Amino acid sequence: MFQKSQILVFVGETGSGKTTQIPQFVLFDDLPHFEGKQIVCTQPRRVAAMSVAKRVADELDVTLGEEVGYNIRFEDCSGPKTILKYMTDGMLLREAMNDHDLTRYSCIILDEAHERTLATDILMGLLKEVVVRRPDLKVIVMSATLDAQKFQAYFNDAPLLAVPGRTHPVEVYYTPEPEKDYLEAALRTVLQIHAEESEGDVLLFLTGEEEIEDACRKISLEGDELCRETDCGPIKVYPLYGSLPPLQQQKIFDPAPPPLKAGGRPGRKVIVSTNIAETSLTIDGIVYVVDPGFAKQKVYNPRIRVESLLVSPISQASAQQRAGRAGRTRPGKCFRLYTEQAFKKELIEQTYPEILRSNLANTVLELKKLGIDDLVHFDFLDPPAPETMMRALEELNYLACLDDEGNLTALGRIASEFPLDPQLAVMLISSTEFFCSNEILSLTALLSVPNVFVRPNTNRKRADEMKQQFAHPDGDHLTLLNVYHAYKSNEKTPSWCYDHFLSERSLKSADNVRAQLKRVMERNNIDLVSTPFEDKQYYNNIRRALVTGYFMQVAKKIGTGTSYSTIKDNQLVLLHPSTGISHTPEWTIYNEFVLTSKNYIRTVTAVKPEWLLELAPVYYDIANWSNSEAKTALEKVLQKQARQRDIARKKKKMDSARDR
Repeated sequence: MFQKSQILVFVGETGSGKTTQIPQFVLFDDLPHFEGKQIVCTQPRRVAAMSVAKRVADELDVTLGEEVGYNIRFEDCSGPKTILKYMTDGMLLREAMNDHDLTRYSCIILDEAHERTLATDILMGLLKEVVVRRPDLKVIVMSATLDAQKFQAYFNDAPLLAVPGRTHPVEVYYTPEPEKDYLEAALRTVLQIHAEESEGDVLLFLTGEEEIEDACRKISLEGDELCRETDCGPIKVYPLYGSLPPLQQQKIFDPAPPPLKAGGRPGRKVIVSTNIAETSLTIDGIVYVVDPGFAKQKVYNPRIRVESLLVSPISQASAQQRAGRAGRTRPGKCFRLYTEQAFKKELIEQTYPEILRSNLANTVLELKKLGIDDLVHFDFLDPPAPETMMRALEELNYLACLDDEGNLTALGRIASEFPLDPQLAVMLISSTEFFCSNEILSLTALLSVPNVFVRPNTNRKRADEMKQQFAHPDGDHLTLLNVYHAYKSNEKTPSWCYDHFLSERSLKSADNVRAQLKRVMERNNIDLVSTPFEDKQYYNNIRRALVTGYFMQVAKKIGTGTSYSTIKDNQLVLLHPSTGISHTPEWTIYNEFVLTSKNYIRTVTAVKPEWLLELAPVYYDIANWSNSEAKTALEKVLQKQARQRDIARKKKKMDSARDR
């Protein structure tokens, strides 16, 4: 079928081995290296790209990074010999920017297409056009059974090949009543399985890193107690989430612990994971799945320009994927911590594609760089809302990445070279004007990695005291910079990080990201400069450079209290408790907007209103603003500036008269 068709939709249930075997079949059939080409298989997640590449390299008996490699953001493990490459869909999209026809590949395999990430959706629209221009290119779209017909119809009725998985039957249990606290119920269920069920490992789905680490600690403690009090086998708990380092991720494949004594009950392995284990990774030995029915999802509200990660109920399709994880090696059981009624009536059938719930500024920039100017008629599988598209164009126009006709500017062209949000990219490019591109480069790297501050539940007070040592009175961005400088001057030792409650992993990662961004800057002839530290303007320059990227994310203090209001959208917000600012400045820029019980702004730095008017005059053209406290305050600043200009003019006149 691969030989007969240019585009093929392949449906393989979980466990059919599609991710590891199909690329190998294609490799042996296509023999791309004779043509000087490669085969690429995209994955929606970095973890999957790395672990699958390792597995396939082992199967082909080659060294990882030689014939088989992977390429993810900020890490490229491939070389001149590579003929089969696993990469994240975002990385392939970046490659397409510089090579619109993806000429180095003879076959492109889009794996896990049903996950419908932003990058996969754009790649599908792009490949639909590329195959017309390149009749020699083959495309395989691989998906779980969920929406194969939709993909077929989209790719002009491409042929479909379906392969059944080797799944055993799974019994599904629901709770009779809704649970008050899903976390509590999940821990109780895991311990009950350990105490009463026959051998087999447990997979528990939770929503995020903090929750997972907390659950792991509790299950370990209570499991050990259970083991002492009864004749249960030992229990070993492993966390699994995207930002976990690869070495720790590999631990989930370790065998379950052996019995404590000969003839005793066997041990059990418990894996607590985000929805990363739903499709991207397959862990042998899982017999029991505990599914509380929640996952973190990115949600974007274009009206108030807020993108946030919210814990929300999963879809029926996700619930079925999760249950399928239990039937890999033998018949299994899935415990759903919600009622059957809730499953049928309250869960949506399919998860909404990411393109319908994301800020599209980055996407629009990518499409423009890909040479697609007519965004309205681009063939999306699911077109995004017009309002989201308009907001993205507007944002890029304010950032000067697009001109008023919607064409890429020189700045936009350079910004699209960086694997960053347009705001960060613009800030980095502009920082040379303020003589602080070295510092802004470090800051950009720190903002692109997980939080550098560690705050363990058992030692919060000490962690906060340590953080205070680095705190800068004017803002969290400057605090981060202090941390990075201290880390570099203490020779990056793990013990120093541990003593100061800092995440060595995040700081190492930031170091790596910085080196890569530095290469992009050098390629684009952007100078690396610094203001001398003794100069009074050192921190001011950095804050002004921050404004060039984040002038749309500004909040103004209301009255004399601690509440703030965001500019233009007038959302009421508070400073996040994690902020290191000791006072409440009048004007701040913020890095992210967090929705929990209240609206918070996080990673904030104090700025001056004069800078906003000077550095973003188009955005701060307040003549068209509706009345607000911010507008009044900015009018006062403008009046003051006008008065100063008047005085200066009069003084000049008097001086010249005196000279005459």
